[in-house]
Amino acid sequence: MKKLYRSGTDKKIFGVCGGIARYFGVDSTIIRLALVIITFIFAGFPLLFYMAAWIVLPIEPQYRTIEVDK
Repeated sequence: MKKLYRSGTDKKIFGVCGGIARYFGVDSTIIRLALVIITFIFAGFPLLFYMAAWIVLPIEPQYRTIEVDK
């Protein structure tokens, strides 16, 4: 099951668009451009959803490998 996270590496401001892009398997630039266009069309209202996603979405976990001597 895929989970939606904020990106820790592909981010310009908070990583929300990078996380959404990774979830849907598209380029993050497309998501960012769509957000800008939708924000102009709806007079800034989508920015509220962006800020809510920044608060609600956890940042993606950083996995580390640990080598164990056998």
